[in-house]
Amino acid sequence: AVYRRLSEDGALAALVGTDIYDALPTGALPPLYVVLGAEDVRDASDKTGAGAWHLFTVTVVTQSAGFATAKAAASAVSDALVNASLALDRGMLTSLNFHKAKAARIGTGAVRQINLTFRARVADDT
Repeated sequence: AVYRRLSEDGALAALVGTDIYDALPTGALPPLYVVLGAEDVRDASDKTGAGAWHLFTVTVVTQSAGFATAKAAASAVSDALVNASLALDRGMLTSLNFHKAKAARIGTGAVRQINLTFRARVADDT
């Protein structure tokens, strides 16, 4: 659902085109792209029903000098996801919020990366 939402977002597409990946492709990578990352899931069941907290990462990577391009794409990712109404294969999304971000130079500094972490609550009453 997250991949679908990011892939369909016009503002993000204006910045990265179709370079949004669930898994990195083989071969050369584009100079700016978005990739889905790790996810940590914890039980959030209570007396109202079953559920889970999902902490997941979306990463923006650029080979551009400076962080401006990566930050613009990261903002578009956040705008596309925060409070989004996502259709899930199982359960119902009750909240989706920005949790934190970390920007860093990778390797010798030619590549910049921003890891955005989001927190989602899913109710599972099936």
